[in-house]
Amino acid sequence: MSRHILERVFSTPFIFLVLMLFSIAALASALIAQYAFGLHPCQLCIYQRVPFVVAILIGLCGLYAERKNFIALRNGALGLLGLTFLANTVIAGFHTGVERKWWKGLEGCSAPDMTGSMAEILERIKSAPIARCDEIPWADPILGLSMANYNFIFCLGVAVYCAIVFTKTLKHKEPKTK
Repeated sequence: MSRHILERVFSTPFIFLVLMLFSIAALASALIAQYAFGLHPCQLCIYQRVPFVVAILIGLCGLYAERKNFIALRNGALGLLGLTFLANTVIAGFHTGVERKWWKGLEGCSAPDMTGSMAEILERIKSAPIARCDEIPWADPILGLSMANYNFIFCLGVAVYCAIVFTKTLKHKEPKTK
């Protein structure tokens, strides 16, 4: 790779723009899977969407800071982006464990309790979420990975990438303006 391409890939305007576009694409994919293909999201799927919305907002702040040459705000936005994707990695990792039955999910993630009177059981069934967190509604036919698995891999990679760029920007001395 040429030095120019590497400089471009590690430039903050590029990072903010690309991560905003990736976040928009991830949200669009989730909504298409939900509304076009009938893959109803579980509670943890919904939680995984939130960091993408936050990343879009942080990306906008980062682009603004870059444009106005607010270096501290730009670096802060970059650090927050990394933490946002790290948070999504944790949520997706937890969801992966629930799907693979490594641990129990949240209370709303499993089948309703089937004890009590018939009326109570029917009420719990009616109020239960449409999708369960411990079931995989779609898996890659080749690798067998679920959407939560792919989200975990993607967000972990982005969080590491943000950490690398963040440390590079802190080491790089900005020229002083008069």
